[in-house]
Amino acid sequence: MAKLKITLIRSAAHRLPAQRTIVKELGLGRINSSVVKNDDPATRGAIVKIAHLVNVEEVK
Repeated sequence: MAKLKITLIRSAAHRLPAQRTIVKELGLGRINSSVVKNDDPATRGAIVKIAHLVNVEEVK
């Protein structure tokens, strides 16, 4: 299964509570923090909701 590297590039402060929750659930804390997650529909859905806050790249 493919993996995605998700990096927080903008702060979640002053965002909607749902967006802040998604950032925390993905395991992102500070700006420039990164996590590697499986590429599945649940992760993709979370990324879509906070696409303006994160940078996503595929990891082999």
